[in-house]
Amino acid sequence: MCPRAVAPVYSLIVATAPLDDEQWQQIGLADAETFSEHRHVIVYGQRTADGRLVFGGRGAPYHFRSGIRPSFDEDPRVFETLKTSLRQMFPILHEVDFTHAWGGPLGIPRDWQPSVGLDPATGLGWSGGYVGDGVALSNLGGRTVAELVTGQRTEISDLAWVQHHSRRWEPEPLRWLGINAGLQVASWADREEQLTGKPAKLGKVLSLLTGH
Repeated sequence: MCPRAVAPVYSLIVATAPLDDEQWQQIGLADAETFSEHRHVIVYGQRTADGRLVFGGRGAPYHFRSGIRPSFDEDPRVFETLKTSLRQMFPILHEVDFTHAWGGPLGIPRDWQPSVGLDPATGLGWSGGYVGDGVALSNLGGRTVAELVTGQRTEISDLAWVQHHSRRWEPEPLRWLGINAGLQVASWADREEQLTGKPAKLGKVLSLLTGH
């Protein structure tokens, strides 16, 4: 795969100590619902099987030349931001301990669109660029590649992401500048909306940087 096909953008997660039934009722996620929010710096969360609330989001920097290292899986600044954000959403968590924190890179195509396909000339198939939705999309992608290889045609092999080709990321240092600028603008846009209560004017700048 071309080294500019996807950019590794880190997503980090924190987890609370197990919560009791009353706390879950007050939070409003007693039935293990997943949740997100329409902020520009993406966040997401859900209840675990052992009763913890896990909460994750973007915010960690992109590392030059698509750097990936185990040390990049942790960023104390982002972990604290996630804890603060979660406690703002659910004030009942102010006295709850956080017991775990971790992270990892996501494969982000330039247009933020995953793709799956088959090259008839080489017989090689691909599936990737899941933008953080890999649990579901890797399963769907695998089944789609199997259909393409065996020549089957069902509704899944006719989905829009089949044979989609994203344009390449810019070469360095433009990639490093652009991605990290986008992360900063997203933070500023969230701050603007928090202060004004209106859609951020910076959102247009963010759309130009991200291309979507």
